[in-house]
Amino acid sequence: MPKREMSGEGFRADINGLRAWAVMAVVLYHFGIAGIAGGFVGVDVFFVISGFLMAGIIATALQRGKFSISGFYLARARRILPALGVLGAVLLVVGWFLMMPNEYRMLGRHVRDSLLFTSNLRYLKESGYFDSDAHEKWLLHTWSLSVEWQFYVLLPILLVAIWKLFPGRRTIVWAHVALLLVSLAFCVLLTLEQPDKAFFVLPTRAWELLLGGLVFLLGSSFPLSLRGRRYLEWCGFTLIISAIGWMDASSLWPGWLALIPTLGAAAVLMARQEGSLWTGTRLAQWLGTRSYSIYLWHWPLVAALAYYEVLGDPLWVVAGLLASLLCGQCSYAWVEVPARRGLSRMSPKLGLVCLLGGGLALVACAQLVRRDGFPERLPETVMLIEAERENRNPRLDECLHADASCVYGGQDVSAVVLGDSHADAAVTAIAASLPSTRQGVLFKGFSNCLMVFSAKSVFDKRSDCERIRRELAATVDDLYPGRPVIVINRASAYAFGVFESEGEKFSGRPTVYFSKLNEKATPEFLDEFRQQYIETACRIAREHPLYLVRPFPEMREPVPQALGRSALMGKQGAEISITREEYRVRHAFIWSVQDEVSQRCGAQILNPVPYLCDEQYCYGSRDGWPLYVDDDHLSEFGNRLLVPMFAQVFTGNPASTEVSAAATADIDAR
Repeated sequence: MPKREMSGEGFRADINGLRAWAVMAVVLYHFGIAGIAGGFVGVDVFFVISGFLMAGIIATALQRGKFSISGFYLARARRILPALGVLGAVLLVVGWFLMMPNEYRMLGRHVRDSLLFTSNLRYLKESGYFDSDAHEKWLLHTWSLSVEWQFYVLLPILLVAIWKLFPGRRTIVWAHVALLLVSLAFCVLLTLEQPDKAFFVLPTRAWELLLGGLVFLLGSSFPLSLRGRRYLEWCGFTLIISAIGWMDASSLWPGWLALIPTLGAAAVLMARQEGSLWTGTRLAQWLGTRSYSIYLWHWPLVAALAYYEVLGDPLWVVAGLLASLLCGQCSYAWVEVPARRGLSRMSPKLGLVCLLGGGLALVACAQLVRRDGFPERLPETVMLIEAERENRNPRLDECLHADASCVYGGQDVSAVVLGDSHADAAVTAIAASLPSTRQGVLFKGFSNCLMVFSAKSVFDKRSDCERIRRELAATVDDLYPGRPVIVINRASAYAFGVFESEGEKFSGRPTVYFSKLNEKATPEFLDEFRQQYIETACRIAREHPLYLVRPFPEMREPVPQALGRSALMGKQGAEISITREEYRVRHAFIWSVQDEVSQRCGAQILNPVPYLCDEQYCYGSRDGWPLYVDDDHLSEFGNRLLVPMFAQVFTGNPASTEVSAAATADIDAR
């Protein structure tokens, strides 16, 4: 941080100290320190500070008649780009030696988007900030820089236009008030409907920056006594600390809850308490001065500990915290200060050329990484393992959509396969189990599409799935009547959400509904799910021998990536697995529903557990080789283990029900 705050008021130690609180809240939260479950609110505090400073720069310069939009942008770029660019370059170099091709490609995309200040939109597309795969995104924290930069781009243009039409500080104040209220209302409403979007986008975050701007614009209008300022500062920090300790990842954020830390930050800024115990200590000033660089470097260190699976180790966490401070100091001393001084001495044009030239060169390098991943840099064994992520159904793009009606094998259709992407991942194994090359199987399916005719998807853009279900409901009786129908679905995910990596929890809400949307798998919802599943299955069984496939085991992480990473680290003989108990807990409900269909409608049960599991574990790999292309879809190698199971459909072998019954008894007894 520069020694003087460019707010139009000169350096303020209280702002610098408030930065220290914000950055340490975020850092301690990301390292998983107990009692800091709401440390993510530090970003909201940063937004208020940034809004305060930007309003100060713009409003003061406008009043003096000396504001330059291009100069404002150049000053922001000098402040932000050098340290961010160095971080991106270092990560690209480190990733060359440590990352799998797919991971490296993702890093390239994230470096590119971070430097273009669009990373908030990228992470919105990929997943949420609090998702379990967040640690795989080494630059996830740059979403806030992107939001700030987008604000920096738009705010001066808007304020200059308003000033030209209606010059005067009061107009600027009312513009802040109006925009703040609109943004806050949008934030509250969108948080209820689409919390991930509300978290990442500027329109729902702008009010926090505008709040800081209002504090600057109105601060001088409310003179306070020394006692009043002390009281206000205490109130502000009480709100901030309460948010840090009270909020957690389950909080509906940002929404109205974000008012708590932002109003706290506004109160601290309004109090203007120089040299207080809260912000004036040497430690607070040291941390505040280096807050930007500490913020930049801490998250890649968190991601690195998670990458090496030591994030839960207290010693490694302490080492990571100290490394964050050390890297922050080095970045501040070797990058921030020299770059700012050097660029300030240059003419504006030369400074712009240097910043744009260096930034675009790094963006180009990141784009090359994004496109290629350079697998040839890795040992051959690692490269081959990672390549298994592409060993999927070669006709996936052709057949896994609403308009497709694909036949696998010969043209003599001997069975019909219905389902979602799990069915697509297994259909070639079904075709391989056919007794004759003249025989084939008809496949109809769509990704994330539960084959229950009355189900509705909570996802947007699932009208194709609805269309398939309506079509099947109308035509299933005449769809090769008398031929076996094999139904394969990732059924537990529709009822309970995605398999989570901690204990026996399931994350997310149900992804289908019937009469009403459900945030959780309530007993009422599960009863409705059971009834509708049975009704659809029995409807199919009227004209077809029906085979229901038990859910496939789901792993905790993408198998080729995890195995390749282990091989790259020198861990030989690693296997990816979950326990049989985890499988039982995850799928017990679906098993019971399928058993009821078997009893009521005569459906046969095909159970993959004996082929993919032993008595203790269900495996995502065998002899160090992936059975899955990701965490839950079987590969073309893995699905061949199920050929004997599917062959029972065509041989009429009574072992089908015997295997199912034995496995059912086994899993129920556990």
